[in-house]
Amino acid sequence: MSFSDLNLNGPTPARVRPKLGEWGPTEVPGTKAKRRQRRLVPFVFAAALLVLFLTGWLNYSLMTGRIGFGLDPLIAP
Repeated sequence: MSFSDLNLNGPTPARVRPKLGEWGPTEVPGTKAKRRQRRLVPFVFAAALLVLFLTGWLNYSLMTGRIGFGLDPLIAP
């Protein structure tokens, strides 16, 4: 029968295959961990963008001596 091959790894090299335990692969993230990661990634991405933006703003203000974005008249007398 052509569908009797149960080797789901196929031609994958042995060094990248997950270790198999009694009930299936070991050291593979479970469904709950994957769901947690899917929820966490957008927040981490937004935080990284915010850090990059604030770092650029800090560098701009340090190099020019101005706060930038039209905020100078609000803070400087």
